[in-house]
Amino acid sequence: MPAPPPARAWRRIPPPEGYETQWRRLVDAALELGLGPDDLAATGLDPIAGARGWKPATVALYGKVARYGGLALATVPTPEPEPESLDLRPLTQIRSEHPEHLRTVAWCALALGWPATVGQFRALRRDQVHATARRLLVRTDDGSWSVPGALTAWHAWEEVRNRFPTLAASPWVLPALRRGPGFGSHVGGQLSTQALQVTFAKHAVRTGQHLRATAAPSRRAWAADLSAAYATLSYDSYRRLALAAGAPPASARGVVRAARAVNRLHRLAG
Repeated sequence: MPAPPPARAWRRIPPPEGYETQWRRLVDAALELGLGPDDLAATGLDPIAGARGWKPATVALYGKVARYGGLALATVPTPEPEPESLDLRPLTQIRSEHPEHLRTVAWCALALGWPATVGQFRALRRDQVHATARRLLVRTDDGSWSVPGALTAWHAWEEVRNRFPTLAASPWVLPALRRGPGFGSHVGGQLSTQALQVTFAKHAVRTGQHLRATAAPSRRAWAADLSAAYATLSYDSYRRLALAAGAPPASARGVVRAARAVNRLHRLAG
């Protein structure tokens, strides 16, 4: 049987949960070139990347989105972040008492000192994080970490979540705040990897927008540059930037990543 027209073929595939916007952009880009799902699986993202001028990080992102949607694309490793350093502190600053905002701020603050993967944060339980007078202590099967600078965000998130019985009873550091479409999803349950990645991306964009809206005249250029960087910042890049800035790795694999990042910085300085 002949293949259906590209537009019809794309409509047959439901977008991956949490990536509906990125999926729509991928489909639009494919349709501009007359490519259906089978065509994209055969050619990879090179035709679209060339037509759109996508950078390697964007190709890696949309490759993941395509695979989440069921397309058999080759895995493209996420490149190391550019620039090698970036001011990440605004992402750890509290702007409101909205639970989703505080949950993400606490995550970002904790990740500056414990740059774990999304999967590690997804599985992190509250009984693995202990607050002292000066810092947070994280204990997992991989070891123990002392995390300074995250107490304010942690206590703010804990205070707000304890106002809601379901969130207060949840064992997860980053629980679901609403019921999702997935089977077994419930308030207080374990978030999916995709949901966490989307949550971080939304937080980065909104933080950039806030910086631009509130920057003093002398800081407008700084805010505009940082907002532009935040607009495409993924959590993978965030944690690698934290590693490059000297945060201790959160796993054995992170040791390799951290050494690579430090070596790059030394080459740039040399």
